[in-house]
Amino acid sequence: QVRLVESGGGSVQTGGSLRLSCVLYGAALTNRYMGWFRQRPGKQREEVASIGSLDLTTYGDSVTDRFTISKDTVKNTLSLQMDNLKPEDTAIYYCAAGPPSPGWIGPSLDQTTYAYWGQGIQVTVSS
Repeated sequence: QVRLVESGGGSVQTGGSLRLSCVLYGAALTNRYMGWFRQRPGKQREEVASIGSLDLTTYGDSVTDRFTISKDTVKNTLSLQMDNLKPEDTAIYYCAAGPPSPGWIGPSLDQTTYAYWGQGIQVTVSS
């Protein structure tokens, strides 16, 4: 059974940093794209960042230059380093895994194409 388990959320002040982690169980993340998405209060879920099978990355406009997505294929773990956090980054953050690919595949910010989702983890940034 494939499942994703997020950790590392919490509360931080403006300008602070947090690092989210997501472990993928029941499948390998080496042959698929992985992503982070978030849902802010009263908003629809939106893209944050994605990483492809060759470590190419792409980011949502609101987090570029502040967030960094990475993965550890040995630990089967996806990470999101969040720096210079702002109150508008307050949201539930979701880890997601794309379907397996027979070959190289790039990152994707299209959440409709993701096959598996974590339960989400709260990040709160206070001013």
